Amino acid sequence: MRIWLDGGLRDGETARVSVFDHGLTVGDGIFETVKVTESRPFALTRHLERLARSARGLGLPDPDLDEVRRACTAVLEAEPVALGRLRITYTGGHGPLGSDRGDRGPTLMVAVGATTRRPDSTAAVTVPWTRNERGALAGLKTTSYAENVVALARASQQGATEALFANTVGQLCEGTGSNVFVVLGGEIHTPPVASGCLAGITRALTVEWTGAKETDLPLSVLEDADEVFLTSSLRDVQAVHRVDGRALPGAPGSVAAKAMRLFAERSADDLDP
Repeated sequence: MRIWLDGGLRDGETARVSVFDHGLTVGDGIFETVKVTESRPFALTRHLERLARSARGLGLPDPDLDEVRRACTAVLEAEPVALGRLRITYTGGHGPLGSDRGDRGPTLMVAVGATTRRPDSTAAVTVPWTRNERGALAGLKTTSYAENVVALARASQQGATEALFANTVGQLCEGTGSNVFVVLGGEIHTPPVASGCLAGITRALTVEWTGAKETDLPLSVLEDADEVFLTSSLRDVQAVHRVDGRALPGAPGSVAAKAMRLFAERSADDLDP
């Protein structure tokens, strides 16, 4: 396996990051996950724009987006995949064991791995923990993912593939790695970014292509919604057939199925929308 690390391709088995890298010691880093089809990345420009926004939000130096593009191209040429996950990771670099940053500059890593197509529907659970819509990391795609690891483990224990969070005021927010949409009376709604959710790339395209409304929603909407579906880079649009103990028979329903078809068609027509 070949990966890009700090300026060039390396052997994945021997490439090394310092044990003092701030991304490891304190989670001081950001990342992007990009879907790859036939070794071609989808929506890469949008992902790189968000990478830069996350870097600014975390106070990291602006990433060299030309270098990141070169890195993505080099990795995909070295490791071609039919369907894959391109992972771009950018950290604070070598630093002290505390929260202060060092002065050696950031670390850039790019790697790709094969994946499989997701099922048309899945199960999700709600969790008792909340997203802090007023926190310093709200809306940033950082490597501080331990909370998501814990929540996803709970989902897995309950036979689900995603855990859904409310924010601190009880509004529906997001999943561990997805955005959530609900269908009410035939209309599609999704929490606004102000709820504390990540401004997902697939979320934004789904809103643009379906006309979904950004709406403040109570977490309890999951008990009443006609349909529920998730979006993410690797899920695309995926219906939910169970939330906690509530079954949503027939998933994907007609609205989610239409959104799935529309996303598949539009994304196939333009790889960098």
